[in-house]
Amino acid sequence: MSTVVGIDLGGTKVAAALLSAEGGDANVADSVVHPTVLSSTDALLDQLVAIVAEAASGGSLDAVGIGVPSVVEFATGRVVSSVNIPLANVPLRAVLGERLGVPVFIDNDATVAALAEAHDEALLPAAHNLVMLTIGTGVGGGIVLNGRIFRGTGGAAEFGHTLIGMPLDDATDLPVALETFPQLGSLEHWASGHALDRLAVRVLGEGAHGIDLVSAAQAGDAAAGAAIRRWAHAIGIGIANAVNTFDPDEVVIGGGAAAAGDLLLGPAVEFAQGYIITGLRGHASVRFARFGNRAGVIGACLLAVHELEGAAADNG
Repeated sequence: MSTVVGIDLGGTKVAAALLSAEGGDANVADSVVHPTVLSSTDALLDQLVAIVAEAASGGSLDAVGIGVPSVVEFATGRVVSSVNIPLANVPLRAVLGERLGVPVFIDNDATVAALAEAHDEALLPAAHNLVMLTIGTGVGGGIVLNGRIFRGTGGAAEFGHTLIGMPLDDATDLPVALETFPQLGSLEHWASGHALDRLAVRVLGEGAHGIDLVSAAQAGDAAAGAAIRRWAHAIGIGIANAVNTFDPDEVVIGGGAAAAGDLLLGPAVEFAQGYIITGLRGHASVRFARFGNRAGVIGACLLAVHELEGAAADNG
């Protein structure tokens, strides 16, 4: 297996880790973590170069993989659009490849997290077909089909923007699509961390946040528990849509939603069963992400390994 560095680049922090093979077993070192430098594109590029060197500890590298919270044109490694980091329209693969002197592979952060979750703790393939829903401030996701990332033309798995609640029953008064996202009827509007925050304010009052609602529900507050079930219902619809569309082996829930534990997972699976078509019901298991906040950096490592192996096979 190749020696690579994987980077999980976020709007608040950037983490990097070295993956190497010892005795045939893959090992991912502890992550190096720093606050993300957002002052300029050049400053962020300098930080990425520096954190690769820090994670590699002076050793030789075969490649670098990076997960970014952006739409990525994978074939070229160009960041098409990015909201929280100054990389929009930056040919990141080419720029960093030139500076680092090794191949660099760029993909969406939720996509590489899904790739990690398709592997077990020993980083061996564990699920051929997997859908991941990342539920944090917003809702994102990733898709692995036949053991490989599915990207579409580069922006696949934007599950948060699937529509789950549009009032279309009155043909004389159809809603007009907004120019801003998330749309009011989208999964992200109803299932994200922001949605949970809105429920918290409704139940607990101004200034409350989703984590406060979870704590209240865990303490036995009935109104808080009912609000969590409403949130879980929306997430259950998202799970059902993923199963009905892809018929995966697993659906994985990642992001901050995992803090709700069984208050979320049990009801979400229960609601999902009612929306999954009979022929697919029971096929997919549903679980929280096994790698937690390490999924991004582990997935970025695996991205680099897979792409190197794919290139070797093509040239072999």
